[in-house]
Amino acid sequence: QVELVESGGGSVQAGGSLRLSCVASEFTYCMGWFRQAPGKQREGVASFFFTGRTAYYGDSVKGRFTISQDNDKNTLYLQMNSLEPEDTAMYYCAARRTTDGGNCRSFAFSTWGQGTQVTVSI
Repeated sequence: QVELVESGGGSVQAGGSLRLSCVASEFTYCMGWFRQAPGKQREGVASFFFTGRTAYYGDSVKGRFTISQDNDKNTLYLQMNSLEPEDTAMYYCAARRTTDGGNCRSFAFSTWGQGTQVTVSI
């Protein structure tokens, strides 16, 4: 079981930026981020499929968020720019041991961390 610990959340004004970090006990085939706001369904934000070296993004964050990783530090990042109030949510680092890129593209994670809160104000 991959262990994941997120950090970097906080409060920011609309238009601002934040970078989330996730330290993993190990990297696996598919790693990424999803978010969940109160009363809303879970939403896939970004994922990285290591086998295909491919990144995927949710439609609402394309062009604003970037996923990256530091293999030496077993750390996954989510750079979030041009933040909007609608981005307010708990953000979770997540992973799945899968060789099927489709699972990664659809943000079908099987394990996740405790989450870090992101709040964007007007």
